[in-house]
Formats: sequence, structure tokens, C-alpha cells
Amino acid sequence: MIQSGYVRTMVRYNAWQNRQVAESLSGLDASALTKDRGAFFGSILGTLNHLLWGDQMWMSRWCLEVEKPTQEITETTEVCATAAEWWAARATLDGRMRDWAEGLDDADLEGDLSWYSGATGKDQSQPMWLCVTHMFNHQTHHRGQVHAMLTAAGQSAPVSDLVFMSEDA
Repeated sequence: MIQSGYVRTMVRYNAWQNRQVAESLSGLDASALTKDRGAFFGSILGTLNHLLWGDQMWMSRWCLEVEKPTQEITETTEVCATAAEWWAARATLDGRMRDWAEGLDDADLEGDLSWYSGATGKDQSQPMWLCVTHMFNHQTHHRGQVHAMLTAAGQSAPVSDLVFMSEDA
């Protein structure tokens, strides 16, 4: 079982990583952002869009301030058309995630979360702490893909080591 302090740390880490990614994107034009690079979600922007969509979906299940995304699971790469649009949506969601985490206590991570999964086409129920942990794991997984694509595109990729995140990140 995780604790609320872990959640707050991972929310800070997520926002820190996203700020660094946004800075790295500034050196790429639209064609470089949308070029199919052979990743599961194709391009840098497609992968970032999928990650934004996934975070919105998970957060909408346990935080009333976050609306469920309007796109279907097959449309996750098309959430935002530009890096600027992505960053505006990402920064807003990261702020909502921070607010949610700040109000969290350990008891909020107990019990089960039940939802209908479009990915599996059926109702699901899993421990809340596991679902929250999955969201952070999903972020790390896809940001790793973005890191590799940024490097391949000649951009300096973000520092991703959790132990090097500053206290004010």
C-alpha cells in the first residue's frame, strides 16, 4: 500500500517532468513533433497526448475537479493539435493533480475503485492505491518513450532521475 506522501511526491515529479518536456519541445517544429517515430503512439505529440488523456481519465475517476476526456481510447493521440495547446492543457491538469494530492490522506487510498473500462470493455474493480500507482507508472513509461524520441530528434531530453528533483520542483 502506498501513502499520501508518496502520491504528493509523484505528483510533484510528474509536473517537474512535464515542465522539462515542454521546454524541450520548444526546439521542434510541428513536423518534428508529429513525425511517426515508431513508438506505440507514433509521434512525440501523439505520445504526450495519450499520456494527457490517460491522466485525465484516471483523475476523473477520483477527483471531481477533473472531467473525463471526450475522446475515445482510439483517439488519444489527437487530444491537442499543437505543443502549445498540449502544454496549456497539461499545466492545467498538473495543477488539479497537485490540488487533489494536497488534500489527500492515507485513508483516501484504501478500498476499491470501480469503473467501466473502455480498454477492456467491462466493469473493473481494483484497490485504489493500485490504480493511483498505475497512473504514475503509466506516466513514467510513456515519458521514457518521449525521452527517447526527443533524443533521436536531436533535442536535449529532461533529467528524469527522481532523486535529483529539487524540493521546490
